[in-house]
Amino acid sequence: MNQQYLEKYLPIAFRQFNRCMVYMWKLGLGKLINCWPPVFGRVMVISHRGRGTGNLYQTPVNYTEDGEFIYCTSAFSGETDWFLNILANPQVEIWLPDGWYTGVAEVVEESEERNTMLRRVLIAGGFAPPLFAGFQPKTVDEEQFNQLTADYRLLRIRRQSPRTGADGPGSLAWLWPIILGIVLLRKRRK
Repeated sequence: MNQQYLEKYLPIAFRQFNRCMVYMWKLGLGKLINCWPPVFGRVMVISHRGRGTGNLYQTPVNYTEDGEFIYCTSAFSGETDWFLNILANPQVEIWLPDGWYTGVAEVVEESEERNTMLRRVLIAGGFAPPLFAGFQPKTVDEEQFNQLTADYRLLRIRRQSPRTGADGPGSLAWLWPIILGIVLLRKRRK
């Protein structure tokens, strides 16, 4: 595929895909999204505040868990907006298949933990790392892995407390009866 075409349209496709993922979570489909991790990956949503605007944003990312910590990465470069927002304000909310939590994020710089957990996050990414990064995180050797992921930034999020409310995962689940009613009415008319 033409490199210029990819550079122009891939970010647009990612933004649309990410919006779709967030709406799926809002419709209460977070567990469904995570039903086949080896293929589709493990996906959570991070809610964060814009560093300049203070607006609330939701970003779906691949993740892995280790004890009380959740790890995710800003792949390809640490300069993504969501990552820079979290650096400016590390208080985040995370939507996981088992619930909605507040948390505090920090960058992992220590190389042994970074390499181990970064590999786990990329493996938990399912089809995405081989497709977009161009390598298989399960099988690439350590030296090559370090070279290929030199620009990646790893976040460690400590879960703090459970959340509930109207603006989190499942906030649009009330639409399901309406959608089901429309589908049934259409079938009945045929």
